[in-house]
Amino acid sequence: MSYTTMPTQDGQKFEAYIAIPDQTPAPVIIVIQEIFGVNQNLKDKCDELAQEGFIALCPDLFWRIEPHVNLTDQSEEEWAQAFELYQAFDLDQGVRDLDDVLTYARTMDGSTGVVSCIGYCLGGKLSYLMATRTSVECAIGYYGVEIEKHLKEALNISKPLMLHMAEEDEYVGKKAQKEINTALSDHSLVTLHTCPDMNHAFTRIGGAHYDEKSAAIAHKRTIDFLKEHHG
Repeated sequence: MSYTTMPTQDGQKFEAYIAIPDQTPAPVIIVIQEIFGVNQNLKDKCDELAQEGFIALCPDLFWRIEPHVNLTDQSEEEWAQAFELYQAFDLDQGVRDLDDVLTYARTMDGSTGVVSCIGYCLGGKLSYLMATRTSVECAIGYYGVEIEKHLKEALNISKPLMLHMAEEDEYVGKKAQKEINTALSDHSLVTLHTCPDMNHAFTRIGGAHYDEKSAAIAHKRTIDFLKEHHG
């Protein structure tokens, strides 16, 4: 396992897990965490992306609250801690930190300078905001929460965005899904996928709603999307 340290605009530093493919230079994918921090599940996703030929970075976004958060979804205590961290998380500052990751990733050793992002849950919302607020090459969000609260920012989308939504998502209800679809379905740069019968976190291996078949379909769509927009 390897980590890298990145500078911030306000003169501080924080860490990211990094997975490097066999061949470089390569495009970079910023993997944006759920509410559980940079845990083994996210590290495995980075390793998987490295096998697909990408440099994968998973930044420690809770570092301003508590560095090195590494939780699972397997106990009530961890869920409670994760929600506490989520409630304390400064969303706008988080996007600024991710923009600093983007700047770092463009010129890091082995990078082609092309940088995209993939996020899950909280990270899905942050991926959407990366598409509206930064110069990321393309963005992908899985079951992003509260995107409907930021739909006015869709006017700022200038690079391709893909969203995977779970039809039966317990945290993104049917009303919110309808609002997202209404606002984004006709946007020329947005691709929406609704995953039938799936609940939140259907790609989280070991989670209560993990579905291998749907996760594989979404993964293929993601890799095809990345390769299309990375040239």
